[in-house]
Amino acid sequence: MANITILGSGGFGLCIALTAYRNGHNVKVWSKFSDELDAIRRDGEHKQKLPGVHIPSEIELTNSIDCIKGCDMVIFGIPSRFVRDTAKMAAPYITSPMVVVNTGKGLEEDSLKPLSQVFREELSADIPVVTLTGPSHAEEVGMDVPTTIVAACEDQNAAAMVQEMLSSQTLRIYLSSDVIGCEIGGALKNIIALCAGVCDGLGYGDNTKAALMTRGLHEIANLGLAMGGKRETFSGLSGVGDLIVTCCSMHSRNRRAGILIGEGMDPEEAVKMVGTVEGYYCCHAARELACKLGVTMPITEQLYKILFEGGDVKEALSALMSRPRKPECEPLEKI
Repeated sequence: MANITILGSGGFGLCIALTAYRNGHNVKVWSKFSDELDAIRRDGEHKQKLPGVHIPSEIELTNSIDCIKGCDMVIFGIPSRFVRDTAKMAAPYITSPMVVVNTGKGLEEDSLKPLSQVFREELSADIPVVTLTGPSHAEEVGMDVPTTIVAACEDQNAAAMVQEMLSSQTLRIYLSSDVIGCEIGGALKNIIALCAGVCDGLGYGDNTKAALMTRGLHEIANLGLAMGGKRETFSGLSGVGDLIVTCCSMHSRNRRAGILIGEGMDPEEAVKMVGTVEGYYCCHAARELACKLGVTMPITEQLYKILFEGGDVKEALSALMSRPRKPECEPLEKI
């Protein structure tokens, strides 16, 4: 039995808290939003994020971040935009031999840094940080739907600890040492899922979505390889696996926001209506990284125009379909 603290009381934070609780661990969940914690205590569930999923009273809910003291594992269930600020708050309480787990999927928008680098900058050098990623809608993990994900860390002992503590009959965890590949797959699939939603909102069919997902994976891999990721990672759970689930499910906030945009809603308004839409913020960072590294990302570029430059969705598709003819498989593409 271990002491595990989850930072964040959103859908994924709570479903991981449930996973740890069901495995017999002592679990605390922290949030700075006291009203959200009060509602969970009152209702026994998170009615907005995990409706119908019971949160046992034995899982302690607190807004005191010093709850980290004395725990074995700290799991960040925080949207990527707030990871650095939360890490700063938590850092004084995170000491060796604790293991930190990040479940956020995104890039830091201003610095363009992957989240593992953000943690390295904010936490002591002796704290291992494990990236937990893959096709895992919180709604399904919370309901014990069979799910398979990846724990990625250069320190394989730390990754194995996460695998041991959180694996169950319905959650299977594989190990990887390719942290950057897993992070890029998890972050950039949100961009492609937004585009998939746009296509759905326009009323396009399966052919369009299959093409978008396939060529989107090509873009993700190109940027990931340029950043030092391994090619095989992008054909695994954190690559194609996460891409499939996010592009095809109505659990996906990215897809839902994309549908609204495809139907004609202003992108900023669509994001406000849906909530946390990681692809909206990641699109800017990915585009900047692509320019910096000289990697061609035409789908990301067209989405950027739609989201931030008032671009027309049908014109974006036309621009993609009319690109110069070329072989399907090429070496790493450069601009």
